Amino acid sequence: MRYFIIAGEASGDIHGGALIDALRERDSEAQVEFLGGDIMARSAGKEPLIHYRDMAFMGFIEVLKHLGSILGFMKRTKQAMSRCRPDALILIDYPSFNLKMAKWACEQGIPVFYFISPKVWAWKEYRVKDIKRYVTRMFSILPFETEFYRKHDYEVEYVGNPTVKEIGVAVKTMRESSEFRSANGLDPDLPIIAIVPGSRRKEIGDNLPTMLAAARRHSDCQAVIAGAPSIDTSLYKEVMGGAGIPILRDQTFELVRNARVALVTSGTATLETALLGTPQLACYRMNGSKRVYWFYSKLIKGKYVTLPNLITDKAVIPELLMHYCTVDSVDQWLCKLLADGSERQLMLEGYSHMAQILTDKDCAGNTAQRIIDGLNPNRH
Repeated sequence: MRYFIIAGEASGDIHGGALIDALRERDSEAQVEFLGGDIMARSAGKEPLIHYRDMAFMGFIEVLKHLGSILGFMKRTKQAMSRCRPDALILIDYPSFNLKMAKWACEQGIPVFYFISPKVWAWKEYRVKDIKRYVTRMFSILPFETEFYRKHDYEVEYVGNPTVKEIGVAVKTMRESSEFRSANGLDPDLPIIAIVPGSRRKEIGDNLPTMLAAARRHSDCQAVIAGAPSIDTSLYKEVMGGAGIPILRDQTFELVRNARVALVTSGTATLETALLGTPQLACYRMNGSKRVYWFYSKLIKGKYVTLPNLITDKAVIPELLMHYCTVDSVDQWLCKLLADGSERQLMLEGYSHMAQILTDKDCAGNTAQRIIDGLNPNRH
């Protein structure tokens, strides 16, 4: 079978690589063309038609500035699909681009499978109409999405969450705490406050100062920063103002696992931290403006924004967003979670409940099998 896969972001590249591996395990003659990155390239044994880093335009203004390039990418993608005539188009999140490709593929009679739903339950819910119209099957990695789509008369299958497997594999290879601390020059006895300030420059600039200021109030702990691969050390040093706080790279899971508490920007990192079993605060300040908070509160639907809370439909972790993310509010929660009190215990119980909901399903394997079965309905 011929598969055409589109991933437009780093996370999609990771999931796309796992999916290609799973497809090839089940379909030894699988032929893959794709838009993605280096991980998908390793799995496919070839370079992407377009690398996701060339497509990384965020925000209305940036998209408008690069509209010519984006339209060029769409044209190249359509031409490539016309040449290879895939048996299936597989889309991974990245809705602004992918839903346009879904429409075109549907018009060409190419079955469209969507792996990892766009977050239409949070914003731009109108996209559900296009999903229903152009997507043959949707595979979800978040359990609550099935009920959301059911309300729109569209059946979606939860295939498992890839982060569960990723964390499980990572934990098995981790060093003992004493070895981890020694290798990184950390105090063997002081509790660690892990600071995970995001992977984008603006995110780090907005959130790291507040996180650091709160952590510095706890002289009986040691703060350690999880450095993002794409961010130069100079940015962290600029924000730290000369303070000698360790910055660890390529060790985020191990750092969080060994921490007493983690300060985490909202996103997939909150789910990873929960699966690693470390109490956390979700901090997302942006510019801290009440007006910006009001704007986003009207734009984004739902009670929660972090994945542990969305999955359980409970306030498992505190969400300190915008102007609520202050040094004092972060410090208040740090005090509660550093101690062996009820807040810490309730959070850990919430994590266990979340893990039960997620299950340990083989996400990529399930998705690959469903796609193959969908293309060969009479094979059994």
